[in-house]
Amino acid sequence: MTADKKPTREQAEQAIRTLLLWAGDDPTREGLIDTPARVARAYEEFFQGYDADPVVYLQRTFEETDGYDEMVVLRDIRVESHCEHHMLPIIGRAHVGYLPDRRVVGISKLARVVDAYAKRLQVQEKLTAQIANCIDDVLKPKGVAVVIDAAHQCMTMRGVHKTGVSMMTSRMLGAFRTDDKTRREFLNMIGHPGQTSA
Repeated sequence: MTADKKPTREQAEQAIRTLLLWAGDDPTREGLIDTPARVARAYEEFFQGYDADPVVYLQRTFEETDGYDEMVVLRDIRVESHCEHHMLPIIGRAHVGYLPDRRVVGISKLARVVDAYAKRLQVQEKLTAQIANCIDDVLKPKGVAVVIDAAHQCMTMRGVHKTGVSMMTSRMLGAFRTDDKTRREFLNMIGHPGQTSA
């Protein structure tokens, strides 16, 4: 979306007032008077991924690794996203691994890539693929693996109302897809030995 087509903050706050009215409440009452501004600020934080370029996070790499060519795995990266169908939270963990081909990247950058895609309206399958594809495209490693395990509030707070359920998705590229041993090693490292690739 271009900047000239993006609604103003006041338009966003007015839309929130309309939703409050539609829900049956009075946006001018004391408890709600500042709610539109608070919600707008919260949405800026929830969806800051639209202003982030995940490719930039991976462009600074290091080659002085003394020949290190084994798996690099970052486990339990907290995922906070929102379902694009109901705009309700998706909360879980991402596990990201790659097999370097001469270059490695700072580990915080992997977490930033996860956030850049998660802080957008998402479906988990697409989120998983975007993270893996970005790392693969920029780092050109021998393989990339991403597993996400997350709970969807659109399933627990509405609809079927099933609590305690999480969804797992995986994306395996390169050696993680073609080499069973490599894939099993990654899955054992993240504590999901029974998970299969998708």
